[in-house]
Amino acid sequence: MTRARTGGVRSLLAAACAVAALLTSALPAAAAAKAPPGGSPRPQAALAQGVVRGRAVEGSGAQEFLGVPYAAPPVGDARLRPPQEPRPWAGVREAVRQAPACLQFSPFGLSDPAAVSEDCLYLDVYRPATARAGARLPVIVWLHGGAYSQGTGTQFGGRTMAELTGSVVVSINYRLGQLGYLGLPEITGQNPQRSGSFGLMDQMAALRWTRRNIAAFGGNPGNVTVSGQSAGSGSVCALLAAPSAAGLFHRAVLQSGPCTLLRTPDGARAESEARTFAAGAGCTDAAALAACLRAASGTALVEAARTVPTSGPASGDGLLPVDPATAIGSGHWNKVPVMIGSTRSEARLFVALTQPHLTQEQYTAQVLAGYGAAGPEVLARYPVSAYGSPYLALSAVTTDSTFACQTAWTAQLLAAQVPTYVYEFDDPDSPTLRGAQVPGLDESNAHSAELAYLHDFTMGDRPLTASQVALATRMKRYWGAFARYGTPVVPGQTAWPAAGSGATVLTLSPTATRTGTSFASDHQCAFWRSQPPRPV
Repeated sequence: MTRARTGGVRSLLAAACAVAALLTSALPAAAAAKAPPGGSPRPQAALAQGVVRGRAVEGSGAQEFLGVPYAAPPVGDARLRPPQEPRPWAGVREAVRQAPACLQFSPFGLSDPAAVSEDCLYLDVYRPATARAGARLPVIVWLHGGAYSQGTGTQFGGRTMAELTGSVVVSINYRLGQLGYLGLPEITGQNPQRSGSFGLMDQMAALRWTRRNIAAFGGNPGNVTVSGQSAGSGSVCALLAAPSAAGLFHRAVLQSGPCTLLRTPDGARAESEARTFAAGAGCTDAAALAACLRAASGTALVEAARTVPTSGPASGDGLLPVDPATAIGSGHWNKVPVMIGSTRSEARLFVALTQPHLTQEQYTAQVLAGYGAAGPEVLARYPVSAYGSPYLALSAVTTDSTFACQTAWTAQLLAAQVPTYVYEFDDPDSPTLRGAQVPGLDESNAHSAELAYLHDFTMGDRPLTASQVALATRMKRYWGAFARYGTPVVPGQTAWPAAGSGATVLTLSPTATRTGTSFASDHQCAFWRSQPPRPV
């Protein structure tokens, strides 16, 4: 779940939750392992730091290389510093076990990672079993969500996507919470970009690693799609705007995290939050602030963040000079084709987790208090009688005023400059996150609902049905085609035109995948556009 920056959704979200280039012919880009007795050879790949040995995935046509380091451990004196190159190793490194998640700063309570560590800058690579070095397959790099404070790439397997679409899939960990985002001058002044967005630096380091090493797995370093959901989508927005990310990727996918919604804090706000956090961690002496934070226990840092959750990457420094939405609006950004979309009822997850038993009186009072002079019109447009319950009415208000309409507005900015493809995920029987179910509430199409359809996802509350698997297959083929060609054209599937001036949106549904232009009116975006910006 992503920390939103617009309207009342922020409180809901908060509560709910380089070395050498690729080796030359002196060391082959891939090597064959000796076959175990009675078995097939295990796959190997020769990287800039050494050789890794993965494994075939039983029952599938994919191979995986797990727990591959893309940066040195950011521990000890390396804490709160930019990522460094991973250390080389001798011999063959086993790559069959996933690495721990990064330290979790706001555990969600739903299938949280069991293993966590500050030594967490690793990634997993999935490829078709037929892939060979130099095959130049499209590459998809996945950035997980989690409010910039929790989650892990290990929960998003790419075996099925790799096998079905002939892509190489990379899923990464990156630093979270204040270990990943700390705008404190005593810290930021210690690196050339004067930035505390170490999580964003990690993501860029993973992309640089991909550019140097992915050919060893059969991927094309000149055809990389960076994709993310929620805070991962906010991270993609930041990569689109970061000058030093230029050339590291060639397409972008934004899932449930539009850039106009996920605005970045400026330097002053980031510093204020960072000082409050540092004081909570017991670090108040300005002369020893950096040393104190590097010496503090992880437990103390997590505890200090409970009342000051991170706001994610800040803008106004050398890494991210301008807020991503502002950069895109000005035309000064890393222009690539973009796919962008949201789920039909994003906010159901947040309302279910924070106000599941909302009464009609509470709904009315909350809307009137939250929307001021526009409150009565909001109630008229979203009456409880039209939705069946206060829970569903508030979910619709929050979905439309934030994720849905901001997706439409971000898409408009993008479509005026690059090929842009817009979707809405709409499965009225979709699974939700395991542990998030509230008896009696319809949580279909909520935030994160589409993830089980695109990944070998470990957080879904139940398996997909046959019709949902069919939808998942269509979705993976669209995503794979976009990664391969920069346009989601799939023979035999519904044509998905670029948004253009017609604001065409593809609806992804188990019963009928179709295009239309009613998305903005369905979510009452003309009304929400007329409302003044809500305070953060």
